[in-house]
Amino acid sequence: MTGTGGYGPVDLLLWGVLPYVVLVLVVGGLVWRYRYDRFGWTTRSSELYESRLLRIGSPLFHFGLLVVIVGHVVGLLIPDTWTRALGVSDTLYHVSALSMGIVAGACTLTGIALLIWRRRTTGPVFSATTRNDKLMYLVLVLAIVTGLGMTVYFAGVELAGGHTGDYRQTVSPWFRSIWILQPDITAMAAAEAPYKLHALVGLALFALLPFTRLVHAFSAPIGYLFRPYVVYRTRDPHPAAAGQSQRAARRGW
Repeated sequence: MTGTGGYGPVDLLLWGVLPYVVLVLVVGGLVWRYRYDRFGWTTRSSELYESRLLRIGSPLFHFGLLVVIVGHVVGLLIPDTWTRALGVSDTLYHVSALSMGIVAGACTLTGIALLIWRRRTTGPVFSATTRNDKLMYLVLVLAIVTGLGMTVYFAGVELAGGHTGDYRQTVSPWFRSIWILQPDITAMAAAEAPYKLHALVGLALFALLPFTRLVHAFSAPIGYLFRPYVVYRTRDPHPAAAGQSQRAARRGW
């Protein structure tokens, strides 16, 4: 671990030990789920019960979340020196990140609010909701609210002429250092409290991910691209419409 000063035992536990516990839970949980609960690897779709709110809330949530994930990947994995080398100033980067983050976060929060309202007010959907689902929704909403609230707060501070800490100097180096097995605890210990809270909620969400319906995020319908056509046949006769010539029947597979 880099450094021994600037942090205490709590920081060591939260930012030096907990991330690896979560990684073990994620990897181990995914392997276990795939081996012993492959048929449960699903979103348990409830579209059959209600589709009007689902058609609105689901795209809002998923497309907003996609932008949020891209923003996190860029902010956490790409060092600030790289963006400056590409000609992107710190001011432009922060303005773009804050504006896109607010819009994407608002869409994500609106979408999840509609989905939760649908699940609570639609009888069959609510009956199919488990305690596992309720815990998942709670942590997911906390992650969205803490992230959006933090973004709005820091945007307000910047507009008022104030100064906030740059997460690319604290959270990002810590996140990248985890993957090389040298967690920079000092950097994360220096981060502001909202960043720490959002990071802890994010770790909790990842720890739950393999054991909830969110596991479908690790699925990709690759087999769909290569499967043979599905041929639908009927035994009911279909006489040709009046005035139209009847085509010769074609052989199937």
